Amino acid sequence: MSSAQSAQDCPECSEHLRTESDETFCPGCGLVVAEDRIDRGPEWRAFTDSEETRKRTGAPLTRSRHDRGLSTEIGYSTRLKGRKRRRVARMRRQHNRAKISSKRERNRVYAFTEIRRLVSQLGLPESLRDQSCVLFKSAQSADLLQGRSLEGFAAATVYATCRTATVSRTLAEVVSHARASEAELKAAYDALNRELGLPTGPIDPAEYLPRFASELDLSAAVERSGRELVANAHEQGLVCGKNPSGIAAACLYTASKEHGCPLTQADAAAVAGVTPVTLRTTFHALQE
Repeated sequence: MSSAQSAQDCPECSEHLRTESDETFCPGCGLVVAEDRIDRGPEWRAFTDSEETRKRTGAPLTRSRHDRGLSTEIGYSTRLKGRKRRRVARMRRQHNRAKISSKRERNRVYAFTEIRRLVSQLGLPESLRDQSCVLFKSAQSADLLQGRSLEGFAAATVYATCRTATVSRTLAEVVSHARASEAELKAAYDALNRELGLPTGPIDPAEYLPRFASELDLSAAVERSGRELVANAHEQGLVCGKNPSGIAAACLYTASKEHGCPLTQADAAAVAGVTPVTLRTTFHALQE
């Protein structure tokens, strides 16, 4: 008998071996020759409801979680019954309590949840969400939260990150979605800007033009003319000391008049969050 034949035959009764599941056995005498219980397949898992988005690894690390997403969770199973199910429920409850070890960490969890909600409501990217959470953590490390509103600081970090990342979001827009008042947001923002030295500067009115033009359903030609008017306003010194969103709305209104578009002052002012009087003043300055 050759070595190849001996490897495929039973050493006891010389019958041909069979392999099923993880066992290699002899169907004649029942001898188990080899056993391999290692699952050598890929460890693909689905972390959402869709099985089509299976991945090899877990959820990525993120700054928007107080533990960066490293904590584990005890899931729910319908297979457990009776005493074992109650024991797992007690373990889950104690595990959830142990994930937050201090009041400072509890405040961070609440603020990060508020920041994620605000970023989602404002339609901002995930990178800005993570930067806002890092800024809140820096403010907490500098003891700026004492005596101030958590909701105000969460909104202020989102607004401050928009300012530093040159993302066009007005103070009124952030306040409209925040759970804090405008006074609380301004107090928190002043503390951030004063104590942490944020690299914030004046907002360029041109940053508001694409969004305002889209909301007003204006053409690309009107937007280009509005951008030229903003450049002229910078050269003439009309931007200093004025609301940048009002300047942008006035430039779009002026450009729409030049192109014959039916845009009213009330509609342009409403998009920018300013009064028609403010828009009209800038419009007359541009005409001069």
